[in-house]
Amino acid sequence: MFDAADSDYGPRASAAQSPGAGADPALTARHNAVEELLRQAPVAEELARLFADSGFTLYIVGGSVRDALLGRLGGDLDFTTEARPERVQALLEDWAETVWDTGIEFGTVGAYRRGVTVEITTFRADTYDRSSRNPEVAFGDSIRGDLFRRDFTVNAMAVELAGREFVDPHDGMRDVIQQRLDTPATPEESFADDPLRMMRAARFAAQLGFEPAERVLEAMRRMSDEIKRITPERVQTELSKLLCGQHPRKGVELLVDTGLADHVLPELPAMRLEIDEHHQHKDVYLHSLVVLDQAVDLERAADPEGEPDLVLRLAALLHDIGKPATRRFEPGGGVSFHHHEVVGAKMTRKRLRALRYSKDTISDVSNLVYLHLRFHGYGEGNWTDSAVRRYVNDAGHLLQRLHKLVRADCTTRNKRKARALQRAYDDLEARIQRIAEEEDLAKVRPDLDGNEIIELLGVSPGPVVGRAWRHLKDVRLDQGPLDREDAVAELYRWARAEGVLPSEDDPG
Repeated sequence: MFDAADSDYGPRASAAQSPGAGADPALTARHNAVEELLRQAPVAEELARLFADSGFTLYIVGGSVRDALLGRLGGDLDFTTEARPERVQALLEDWAETVWDTGIEFGTVGAYRRGVTVEITTFRADTYDRSSRNPEVAFGDSIRGDLFRRDFTVNAMAVELAGREFVDPHDGMRDVIQQRLDTPATPEESFADDPLRMMRAARFAAQLGFEPAERVLEAMRRMSDEIKRITPERVQTELSKLLCGQHPRKGVELLVDTGLADHVLPELPAMRLEIDEHHQHKDVYLHSLVVLDQAVDLERAADPEGEPDLVLRLAALLHDIGKPATRRFEPGGGVSFHHHEVVGAKMTRKRLRALRYSKDTISDVSNLVYLHLRFHGYGEGNWTDSAVRRYVNDAGHLLQRLHKLVRADCTTRNKRKARALQRAYDDLEARIQRIAEEEDLAKVRPDLDGNEIIELLGVSPGPVVGRAWRHLKDVRLDQGPLDREDAVAELYRWARAEGVLPSEDDPG
C-alpha cells in the first residue's frame, strides 16, 4: 500500500494486499473492484500482458472502473496508456478480431475480441480555448495528468492491470460510496473547459442516482448559459441518455433547477406555476414529472428487460407544453387550456427539430402529444365502433405507446375518479381488441385497392386515384368492412358526386 503523499498515483490499493477484517470500506471496495474487473473482463489481463511485453503500462479507466464498483460493468471497456496511438494500433492488429481507428486523431483506437469492445486512448493533456468546447488535443505522459482532465471524480479512477493497483488521486471512491458527483479540478475550471459537462452531471444523476456536490450545483447555476457554446447535436445526445436513465426525473429536475433547461429545453421551466385544468396538481411542470415517472413504470412493467423507450419518455415529458400558450382564465375562477394538444404538438416539433432529433422521432413524439387527449371523449360513453377504428388508425404504430401515455396522464388524487378513468380505458382497450380480432385493425385499408379503382373508373394513375382511395378508407373506418358489391357502388357514388364520372353514366 502506498501513501498518497508519497505516490504519483494518489490513494491506491493492490489486489495482492487483500484487506482483512476491520479494513477501511474504501480499501475493501477498491480490492473488490479490481477483482471484479479481472473476473468479468479476462481480455483485460490479456491486454495487460500484451502491453507489458512491449514495455508499456495499461490501465482500465473511467466509467469502466466506476461501473465495476457499482456492479454494472458492461461489454464496453475503456483503457488508457502512455503508448502513442500508432503503437497501440500495431499492438492490437494481431490480438483483436477487429480493429478500427476512427478516433485515432484524438488518441483512441478501438478493437473487438470475444464479445468485448475495447477502446484504448493515449494519456491526454488537452487544453481548451474556452470559446468553444473543442480541445487542442495533446498527449500526456502520466496517469495522474490524464485523470485530472476528466469530468468527474467518479470517472477519474483507474486500475493498473499488471500490478493490479487501484489509482484514485481525487478520491473518486469516496464519491462513489457517498453517491456524489464532484470534479477533479474546480467545477468552474471544468465547466469553462467543456460546458457539456454540466449536461453530463444531469445525465449521471439520471443514470446513477448520484447527487451533485454543492459546489458543482452552484457552478452549474452560475454558468448555465455557457451551454450555448455546445452544438445542438451534443446536447441532444446527453438529453436522450438522461431520459433513458434509471432515474430520468432526477436528471430533468437538475436541468430545470440549475437553469440549464432555460437554454436547452425552455418549454419545461415555462410550465412551472401553470395550474392545470383539474386543479389537482401544484403546477403543470410537476404534473409532467409525475406522468414521466408513471410512463416509465408502465414501460418497465410491460417489458422488464426491454430497452428504455425514448419516444414515450419524451412524449410524457412534453405532452402538456402547449398549456402555457393556451391558458385562459374563465369566468368564475376557472382555467382552460383549449387545444393545448394541437399547440403542444407544434411546439414539440419545433423544439425537437432544434435539438436535431431524427425525423421519425420528431414525428412520433409530436403525434403522441397531439393524440394524448383524444381518449377523454370516450369517458362520456358515446364512442361508436367507427370512433374506435379512427382512434386506432390515427395512432397507427404508436398505439401501444399511446395506451401507456394516456394511462400515465391520469394523475388525479381523487381515487374514485382515477379508478373510473382506468376502467374506461380498460373498456376502450377491450373494444379495440374485439374489433381488431374481427377486422384486423392493424391493416385497415380500403376495400378496393388502387389498381381496382383505376380499372373501375377508367382513369390514369394520379390524384384522382389517391382521393378515391382516401374516401374509401374513411368509409371503411366509419362502417367497417364492405363486401365488393357495396364497395364498388360507394366508389361510383363518390365519383359521380366529385364529377369524375358524369351523373348519367352507369358503368355497372
